[in-house]
Amino acid sequence: MERRTFLTGSMSATGAAALAGAPSTAHASADTSAHASAPPSPAGPTAAARPHYTANRAPLRPEPFLRLPPGSITPKGWLRAQLDLQLDGLNGRMPEVSDYLDERTSGWSVADRDGWEELPYWLRGFGDLGYVTQDSRVLETTRAWIDRILATRQPDGFFGPARLRTALGGGPDFWPYMPVLDALRTWHEYSGDDRVVPALTGWLKYLHTQPGTLFGQGWGAARVGDTIDTAYWLYNRTGDDWLLDLVRTMHTHSADYTHTIPTWHNVNLAQGFREPAQYGVLAGDDSFLGATHRVYDTVMARYGQFPGGGFAADENARPGYHDPRQGFETCGIVEFMHSHQLLARITGDTVWADRCEDLALNMLPAAFDPRQKGTHYVTAANSVQLDNVAKSHGQFDNDFAMQAYRPGVHDYRCCPHNYGMGWPYYAEEMWLASLDGGLCASLYGESTVRAKVGDGTTVTVTEQTGYPFDDTVTLTVSAPHAVTFPLHLRVPGWCREPSVRLAGRPVPVRRSGGHLVVDRRWRDGDRLVLRLPMRTRVRTWHGSAGAVSVHHGPLTYSLRIEEEWRRTGGSDAWPEYEVRPRSPWNYALELDARDPARSFAVERTRARAANPFTHSGTPVLLRAKGRRLDGWTRDDQDVVAPLQQSPARTTRPVEHLTLVPAAAARLRVTAFPTAAARGRAKEWAAVTASFSGVDSPQALLMNADVEPSGSYDQSVPRFTWWDRTGTEEWIRYDYAEPVRVGAVAVYWYDDTGHGACRVPESWRLEHRGTDGVWRPLGESAAHGTATDRFNRLSFPAVTTTALRITAHLKTGFSGGLLAWRTES
Repeated sequence: MERRTFLTGSMSATGAAALAGAPSTAHASADTSAHASAPPSPAGPTAAARPHYTANRAPLRPEPFLRLPPGSITPKGWLRAQLDLQLDGLNGRMPEVSDYLDERTSGWSVADRDGWEELPYWLRGFGDLGYVTQDSRVLETTRAWIDRILATRQPDGFFGPARLRTALGGGPDFWPYMPVLDALRTWHEYSGDDRVVPALTGWLKYLHTQPGTLFGQGWGAARVGDTIDTAYWLYNRTGDDWLLDLVRTMHTHSADYTHTIPTWHNVNLAQGFREPAQYGVLAGDDSFLGATHRVYDTVMARYGQFPGGGFAADENARPGYHDPRQGFETCGIVEFMHSHQLLARITGDTVWADRCEDLALNMLPAAFDPRQKGTHYVTAANSVQLDNVAKSHGQFDNDFAMQAYRPGVHDYRCCPHNYGMGWPYYAEEMWLASLDGGLCASLYGESTVRAKVGDGTTVTVTEQTGYPFDDTVTLTVSAPHAVTFPLHLRVPGWCREPSVRLAGRPVPVRRSGGHLVVDRRWRDGDRLVLRLPMRTRVRTWHGSAGAVSVHHGPLTYSLRIEEEWRRTGGSDAWPEYEVRPRSPWNYALELDARDPARSFAVERTRARAANPFTHSGTPVLLRAKGRRLDGWTRDDQDVVAPLQQSPARTTRPVEHLTLVPAAAARLRVTAFPTAAARGRAKEWAAVTASFSGVDSPQALLMNADVEPSGSYDQSVPRFTWWDRTGTEEWIRYDYAEPVRVGAVAVYWYDDTGHGACRVPESWRLEHRGTDGVWRPLGESAAHGTATDRFNRLSFPAVTTTALRITAHLKTGFSGGLLAWRTES
């Protein structure tokens, strides 16, 4: 057996169901939209039909769905508007902004110059932008760069910047070639350029001569699925068996997603988690797809506990940092979408298209400003100020400013160059060819598709819809003569009762996993109406302290926070913006206890703006009710505090709230606390300290339920007064509502042997009385300073609105806490 082949029975989903992508129990519980679906089965009139587009050769397993050639799909409506913004925005005009794209100095055109991932990232999305919009400027620029890149080819198959030949431990850095290979492939599919297949053959032959250990090095080790995809693409066109040997080598030596999670870097995960499923296409072993499900489920269960389809990794996912305020990198958004698209084709499982749609419709538009002149590094489910200020308390994994909208070419250079593939790839995956000679409507949106079906007849299907803001999709077939083929219609996981009518009458359909299949003889002018009735849903996120999110159809909704856009720099052509709140944001939702969905009313607006992903342009709103939650605050660097347990106690009056689609909200609260005035409601505390240098007081909220493994536990957030030493310092809890407290438990941070933090010399506890005066608590009891355990201090219960711990730090040392709990 190969290193990564699972033992028989090691996965809960096996056999044909596992190959089809049927989720395990854990998979289904981790995503409410997940539903088991099998690949489309060739039943009915077209059972003997064959695909009209390049499909997998044996021994590769057949894929239920196939990409159509670029240019087959013409997006319209709101998606075309987004693409037009991109044409005139950062991606479409990146050569005006980025010096990495200068043909005179880039190693991708002048081999002895420098070059890495920036141009490949950009060209991959830019070329496909041209194919879906047919913009002549973009197409010509794409052709020019393809010419330059191919002109750098060497006799041994190497091409591009010469320094990359030895950049990775003396061998080639194969990572930046992955997006270049994608760009070359789609260019060939669009143009038929006969130089591409020899160029890809040469490069992969060059890789095949390298020692297998190469594939365990650098960024490429975690992202090798991209090169596997190119190897399959080339094999399906040439039949060269050595390509499959190369795939086996890459899989054996690269990052092992089959048994482990080898990386917690967000982009690595977003690209790499699919590698086992990709390898399973060759290996013929169902457990590999199960491994991809396992990695996805594990990551999302730990770090994806909020709406929008992403996970908390504002560079790397970190233990303890899973709150909805943690960001998801823009590169991660588009790479995750791409992975879901690929898996939807490999498996035929509609859950992957659901997940792609979730990211595209609820997160991607918020990653850049409404004109797409700038992007930011991270987008969070909860984020109430987007400023150009570095956060130094460890709130995010990077300490540089990364929230404001900027071109950011030299600040976070990957995302501005890479984001451009998001919408073009989405447009190209709206329609797929099916293995049984038909078509699949996979991602809904106004469009037309032109493709070969059935007996090879070319038909055009026009899609008219207001989706995702409306539930009706109308498909009109144009054909030169009657032709029989199956039409696969994805049923989103949230839709309970889809319906299909032809010429106003119900039409026979068959179920194929998550698709409805209309298999018939189609005639010119046939008009099919698919209805996907949308309902309001409230989802509880138990991994985020019982917070809830609100959904209607495919859209997630966010509180409408009035946004103040401040120009902070840049030029008139490429401005830079901060976004600050001009209205309250700290609300807890008031929900109907019996039926939470009844708490919301859908309201249609008269907006006809081209961009629905803005406050003024959205065609649909939700009306809601909520109460201000004064204990929910921003920290001293204007980062929203982590969520505490819901329901939250608040006696503030009920207010009427407006929710907008989350993608229309740049300032966003999408994971809401719930409100209660009594009963099991929890008091929320605001935390402040006398000094916080590098470690945030908010850590004490994040660790409310944590049991540290010891005083030097590095797996949980911490608070310290570093770099104050030998001083008297304090930290305090403030409550909006009076609380009754009879004991506290303190877990001190101590890094003896590693740093200069120690338990304090001594400490005291005080509470604030109704007169505002601080008074001691538990004076006669022992104030413990033991390491590796909670130190509990009890006292006669008091009712108060604030508690304060004052610590006297040891001479020459600082100190801090891992947790501070209160008991009634």
